[in-house]
Amino acid sequence: MMRIMNTYRPNEFAKLIAKTTSTLQRWDREGILKAHRSPTNRRFYTHDQLSKVLGVTKTQRIAISYCRVSSSNQKDDLLSQQKAVATFCTSAGIAINEAISEIGGGLNLKRKQFIRIMAMVETRAIHTFVVAHKDRLARFGLDWFEYHLEQHGCNLIVINNESLSPESEMVQDLMAIIHCFSCRLYGLRRYKKLIKDAAIENTHGL
Repeated sequence: MMRIMNTYRPNEFAKLIAKTTSTLQRWDREGILKAHRSPTNRRFYTHDQLSKVLGVTKTQRIAISYCRVSSSNQKDDLLSQQKAVATFCTSAGIAINEAISEIGGGLNLKRKQFIRIMAMVETRAIHTFVVAHKDRLARFGLDWFEYHLEQHGCNLIVINNESLSPESEMVQDLMAIIHCFSCRLYGLRRYKKLIKDAAIENTHGL
């Protein structure tokens, strides 16, 4: 299927609105949200439909706050974040339209609320985005996210309170990274002879 600008395949659209493709199929049958059809009869959705489902109008823009912890046993940490962010926003005169909280690892960029927020940013629905600490949004790549938000007219405000970034999460994420690279290294060792033989063959061919 040829990709049309500002369109989404059903599986992409479903992730952006935190629904399933089965729900989209049902909505299509019931006329709740009719999918567009390509010349080859493939279903797709448009950027305008995304804005409609997310409840965004061209003139409506909101301010949101986002709090996150990695596991459900960190409810006290989550509550501390929520209180600190609320206090900061009140003192800074920032009226928050939606306070979003989520449980999920900082290395996981497929978090349900995270994906929804990025979709709202893309539709320019958010003018201000407040987080307690830079790693609450993502463990790595904050520079890119700052650029992405800026390009869509969204002001990212990071309180940067170190106490609101649980140290235990850093250890968990570090262990996850080590495990990932260890698995890759082990995989390479399995093919060490093949890699060596291929390198020798290429050298002889020069």
